[in-house]
Amino acid sequence: MLYEYWFGLNAQRKRLLKKMPPEPLKSFLSTPFPDPNLPINEVELLALDFETTGLNRNTDRILSIGYTNIQKGVISLKNSQHFLVNTQVKLSKENVHIHNIMDSEQATGLPVDQVIARLLQDLTGKVMLVHFAQVELSFLKQACIQLYGMAPVFPVIDTLMMAKRRLDLSDTPYEPSKLRLISLREEFKLPPHHEHNALNDALATAELFLAMLNKNHQGAKTSVKSVQL
Repeated sequence: MLYEYWFGLNAQRKRLLKKMPPEPLKSFLSTPFPDPNLPINEVELLALDFETTGLNRNTDRILSIGYTNIQKGVISLKNSQHFLVNTQVKLSKENVHIHNIMDSEQATGLPVDQVIARLLQDLTGKVMLVHFAQVELSFLKQACIQLYGMAPVFPVIDTLMMAKRRLDLSDTPYEPSKLRLISLREEFKLPPHHEHNALNDALATAELFLAMLNKNHQGAKTSVKSVQL
């Protein structure tokens, strides 16, 4: 309790708020993060995915953002969102092949500042759910630094890390490919999905998360802190 009080995410959030961040960061940081001691069915999660032009947060761009909600342990498609981002750079052939997004399509996308502001608004008071958090966290923090001059902290659950912890405990060698979203969905008997679309991947992550909770944890009664990064 004492550690959480001084060094937990909510303590970090309050310290960042004292630095008087600009909107929309101020509104995002003004709302407490969910209590990590609560069970999953008592908090809201936002399953999130970024498609990017590469993996270098300093030189690559966010190409699209998709997300869907989990409320009371159930996926809610009602407020799902998918945004194309106008990167203002010409896409490589590899990007077009992977994401099936042409230059003409991305040119119709929204400016990155509008998309990040909307994402922060919809993420307020929720736990971020992602598969391989390193990508979403690094690109989101970099975007916040570029737009607002500082990056906030986020409560995060990473389905890749959940799977890695389980496999590591088995003390049996395994191929890194077993940690891919598509591989884990197959392991948990979930149907194939269309990859490299941000909303599809966000929904696929949400489905995988609930399947993992039901098989390896206590379902929606699992505490946030037992699966949070």
